[in-house]
Amino acid sequence: MGSCCRGVQTRMRIITCRGQPDFQTGAVAYTYACSGITMADPNELQEKFWKALKSDRTVMLGLDGVEDGHARPMTAQIEGDSGGPIWFFTSKDNALIAMLGQGRRVIGAFSSKGHDLFASISGSLREDTDQTVIERLWNPYVAAWYEGGKDDPKLALLRLDADHAQIWLNESSLLAGIKVLLGVDPKKDYQDNVADVPLR
Repeated sequence: MGSCCRGVQTRMRIITCRGQPDFQTGAVAYTYACSGITMADPNELQEKFWKALKSDRTVMLGLDGVEDGHARPMTAQIEGDSGGPIWFFTSKDNALIAMLGQGRRVIGAFSSKGHDLFASISGSLREDTDQTVIERLWNPYVAAWYEGGKDDPKLALLRLDADHAQIWLNESSLLAGIKVLLGVDPKKDYQDNVADVPLR
């Protein structure tokens, strides 16, 4: 007869499990003492967001109060590993350009390819004509869209200064299933997987 201690670590919470022997059958019957350690650190979520955005890059972008919030897919670029402006190459004939006013508020929706992170981004959007920025961000994937290269008259560069994001981490269904088996309601972890994060 003996006892067993196991640990199951989830993305945002640690669940400890203790087993006690059944003296009638000789089997070990596990009773689960589950204690949550909150780990919803805004800095950690922000780091995960920038890492996912740099990797996956597609943002659904729309102007606040314009076109009933209609959004369009745009490819994002960031410099460095985190923070700073979010850049989008587009065309002068993009409807977004025509509706863009100075410092217009924008709403962006982002989902990582693995659907393990979602974000709603807000900030100000404007056109940027700085040729040095175009030079820094230029790459073969961007070049494929502009016959005239960096001086193509249709080329437009948008700068998003994001000031805030709400970020969700989405645990896998497997982890949620484990929690159910351990007697833990996975819905209770919702508050540990979402945070409002300043991005500046």
